Amino acid sequence: MEKEHNSSGITEHFMERIFEYPFPSDEEGVTIEQFLRGHGYSHHILTHLKRTANGICLNHVWAYANQKPAAGDLITVRLTESGSDAIPPAPVPFSIVYEDQDLLVVNKPADTPIHPSQNNYTNTLANGLVWYFQQKNETFTYRCINRLDRDTTGLLIIARHALSGAILSAQMRRREISRTYEALVFGSLPPSGTIRTPIGRKEGSSIERTTDPLHGDPAVTHFRTLRCGTEASHVCLKLETGRTHQIRVHMTSIGHPLLGDTLYAPDRDHPIGRQALHSASLEFCHPITGKRMHFDAPLPEDMQDCLQKMK
Repeated sequence: MEKEHNSSGITEHFMERIFEYPFPSDEEGVTIEQFLRGHGYSHHILTHLKRTANGICLNHVWAYANQKPAAGDLITVRLTESGSDAIPPAPVPFSIVYEDQDLLVVNKPADTPIHPSQNNYTNTLANGLVWYFQQKNETFTYRCINRLDRDTTGLLIIARHALSGAILSAQMRRREISRTYEALVFGSLPPSGTIRTPIGRKEGSSIERTTDPLHGDPAVTHFRTLRCGTEASHVCLKLETGRTHQIRVHMTSIGHPLLGDTLYAPDRDHPIGRQALHSASLEFCHPITGKRMHFDAPLPEDMQDCLQKMK
């Protein structure tokens, strides 16, 4: 982290991350901008770098993005950010599964929205992360890559800077981030299955979704039953798509809504106080090193208690 003094004399903090790329012989003839685009730099990031002193250097000299390096030249990128000033810090609980200078993987508890919104200004994961980095005296910009509902627990990827955010977001769009969930659902399920019903907004509701074969967006959910009971089942689910409330809507559509899901199964007698859904594992490539990464999070206590009482 760096410090700068503005014209009023106030010390400002910003994050700095430096990347170095030896220019390969098989890329000769391409510009610095073309080369960096091939390494995941978005138009927005490149525009920021062009406006930053020494944002892009060629052999340690401030360079233009349209320059064409020669084999063996060194491209240095100096990425700086000022932080999420609009998000107030608050000690919202969460646990860190993994952390480095490019990303975090966190385990989110129930009753925790991921973003501030109306009536949720200081009780979100974003507030907790800004507070966490404030305690470390580090600048932080909040970028949540995958999304979970307020009461869904489990693993989330947080990008530490714009480049890792751009690369991880691209992985999400290309469906290269493998997400596995565990849920408790009503009734007895077959050993496995796939649901391929499109999902759209429910007419008259800004929150609720429904299956909509004619006008909905494509949605695919694979499930595997881990434990089958007469009243409820423990199921593992993998998503090919990421529609809002996808698992909740799909499981309800086949007659097996989630325990605790009062939105999609309001007439059921629920033995747990929130939808029994947990983001149990994530697998993806590290945005900078390219290393394959895998993370697991055990079922939270309320789902474990419910599982032990299942018949």
